[in-house]
Amino acid sequence: MTSDATLAETAWRQAFGDLPVEDGLALREGTAWRHVPGPAPGHHASLLSVADLDAFLATDAARAPRVSMADSRREGSAAVPRHEYLRDDDRVDLPGLFGAFDAGATLVVSQFHEMHPPLMRFCRGLEQIFLHAVQANIYLTPPGAQGFRVHYDTHDVLVLQVTGEKRWRLFPDQPVPRPTRRTPWPGNLSASGEPAALTLRAGDTLYVPRGVMHDAAAQAGDAPSLHITIGLMDPSFAAVLRLAVDLLEETEPALRETFPTWRLAEGPGRLAEMARPLAARLAEPAALERTALELLDRLAADRPALLGRGLFVPMPEEGTRLRLAPGVLHVLVPEADGGASLRWVGAQLRLDARQAGWMERLADGATPGELGDGAVDFCRRLMRRGLVVRES
Repeated sequence: MTSDATLAETAWRQAFGDLPVEDGLALREGTAWRHVPGPAPGHHASLLSVADLDAFLATDAARAPRVSMADSRREGSAAVPRHEYLRDDDRVDLPGLFGAFDAGATLVVSQFHEMHPPLMRFCRGLEQIFLHAVQANIYLTPPGAQGFRVHYDTHDVLVLQVTGEKRWRLFPDQPVPRPTRRTPWPGNLSASGEPAALTLRAGDTLYVPRGVMHDAAAQAGDAPSLHITIGLMDPSFAAVLRLAVDLLEETEPALRETFPTWRLAEGPGRLAEMARPLAARLAEPAALERTALELLDRLAADRPALLGRGLFVPMPEEGTRLRLAPGVLHVLVPEADGGASLRWVGAQLRLDARQAGWMERLADGATPGELGDGAVDFCRRLMRRGLVVRES
């Protein structure tokens, strides 16, 4: 990847190699898992190391619920009891944690993208492509050990094998199609069918859609298995429709009418008759557009800012070459007068038609002098907000 690659391009190549983006999006819309062999054993080494975990465990941030441990050999739940590796105040008890790890328990560090910049940038790059939240959990498993028994996840995942090897089994049947966090876990659920088996080696990536039953065990030997599980936190249609109804209720009096429960005995036809006009309102472009913008606003607000500036930043001059900050999630929404609204983690910016055109040119890189009169002040406003950076 060249030095001028965007954050999104770098993250895509890291995860999917040479797979075209359209093929990757089609993969997300299907139910098949996919193994992406790594170009070299050190392919994912820039994202994380065991030394990074050691450094984290020595800080006060190493505490529950971010830190947990699991061991599939335990009776009942695979979760290691908290008192074996945590103090009473939820901080990590390092001697206890090391003892549990040496005995075969897997170390789990959740949401590590929130505090580890390489993972934060990687997740942000994928968020710019998928337009939904992306998270990173870490799993360090001792040689020959297994953290979790056969299970499925309630969101799609990318598994990035950093060091060591892990033997995976992926089962063909999906007993709960497309589960979400709101889907009840069936009792006594077990995998069926002959599983596909593969060994994930350092540098490899594995894509596993939600609902696919699987398990994984570290290979025997001297080296532990370190992998990153990237959670692709896309909303379901049900979640989007719930949001659409909530937003429409603010402006649609019919949704605030009393629901006549006394009419339920008149049969389902009567209920359908009452609901049909409201369903049509939900499908109107204005309601759907408002829902889409709300989803984008929430994504920008919920993720780390990754702005293109620090506490002090020199202001650009007419000849300073600038580019939109690669880590900022933003969207330019056209308006009827030819202008646009810039939606991002900060307050919305109202742009006239000329400024909207400048934003498009800054995506590819430009100087204020190339943009025209008034562009210096405009670019300084963007610089103060962290929306542009100097090209290196």
